[in-house]
Amino acid sequence: MSILRLWTGLLVLMFSGTLWTNVQAAAVAATNQPAASAIDSGAAAKAAQGEPWRLSFGLDGVGFLQSEFPKGIQLWLYPASLLYALLALAAAKFLDFLARSFLKRWSERSKTKFDEVAVTLVDGPIKVIAFVILLHVGLEMLPWPQWIEDYLGKVLTIAVALSLTYMATKFVDLFMTYWRTRSAADADKSFDEHLFPIIRKSLKIFLVVVAALVTAQNMGVNITSLIASLSIGGLALGLAAQDTLANVFGAVSVLVDKPFKVGDRIKLDTIDGTVEAIGLRSTRIRNLDGFLVTVPNKTIGGATITNVSRRSTIKTEMNIGVTYDTPTERLKHATDIIKEIYKSHPMTADLIVSFNRFADSALNIIVAHWWNGTDHKAYLEGMQSLNLQLKKRFDEEGIEFAFPSQTVYLKSDSDLRTTPPTASAV
Repeated sequence: MSILRLWTGLLVLMFSGTLWTNVQAAAVAATNQPAASAIDSGAAAKAAQGEPWRLSFGLDGVGFLQSEFPKGIQLWLYPASLLYALLALAAAKFLDFLARSFLKRWSERSKTKFDEVAVTLVDGPIKVIAFVILLHVGLEMLPWPQWIEDYLGKVLTIAVALSLTYMATKFVDLFMTYWRTRSAADADKSFDEHLFPIIRKSLKIFLVVVAALVTAQNMGVNITSLIASLSIGGLALGLAAQDTLANVFGAVSVLVDKPFKVGDRIKLDTIDGTVEAIGLRSTRIRNLDGFLVTVPNKTIGGATITNVSRRSTIKTEMNIGVTYDTPTERLKHATDIIKEIYKSHPMTADLIVSFNRFADSALNIIVAHWWNGTDHKAYLEGMQSLNLQLKKRFDEEGIEFAFPSQTVYLKSDSDLRTTPPTASAV
């Protein structure tokens, strides 16, 4: 703070001295004192001639600084410009300090991490932009030749463009960090590893290209022909790589919409398997036979996908047949046994048991069971345990399972006798 106060005091002192010098020169010119004619190139003579107010820090009245090097540039311009640049740098730092102090207090009152990152976003660019603006103001008050002003103006334009572009790219990083934090609850690593880098790089490239074109236009460069050339080149590239672009956009749609993620079991047309990788060009699926199937992303983007892993339960439908000679009471007892066994399992979410039809060779009992979970291995082990219990209870109760059978009845309408053939004489 002491250094900052020192620079602020120096800034006020220098500008006060400059203002006093110009006021004194105007007063001398107004009273027609001889001193006005003694210094042709001094501040008083320039003011008497009606020239605009300029920033000289009183150096334009020093005799040995009136000489020119090179021709057309007086020597006092160099130290005056240096002093002004130092003062502009101090003022820029002061403005940067005020801005950071305000934003820091604002972020302390907020509970989000987004505000803390915003403070780091403006740290630096504000100082550069303020410094460049003050230098531009100084160019208007220092009588540099026009070609130097044009050259320095272009340099300052580029500096401002770089600072604004830097702030824009940092804002992209800030936005993507905030978006990733909001999406962290999904725990989808493929989304973080693929989509965020694509979007971040695409936005940064777009911002840099736009900034370069706008800066070139402000510097007097005709960008119409350049834009036309880029349009033709982009059209040719799009036609040549339309399949690749279709796959990339398909990958973006999959990663944004997230119909599945790595590790999910999906059904896609004739493909049934587990997703192992989601790339920019294709998605790799390990089918149930163990083969790795590569599917282009443009196909996935327009296909109907069944995500088996996203189901909350696993449904099983069974038809249990008992023999036709089973009495009605024992058939009712069979349905009660099935309900007792399947409902007693802790993973049973729902159950329907009903004697629904007379089949060709059995009295059919339909069983609809919902397993509360998606772990297929645990589901198979649990269903095996339930089925073994059911088989054991049916054996104990003497309830017979039916199996496909067919009874053929033969009816004889006449008394036929077959006579064995007689041996013929040889």
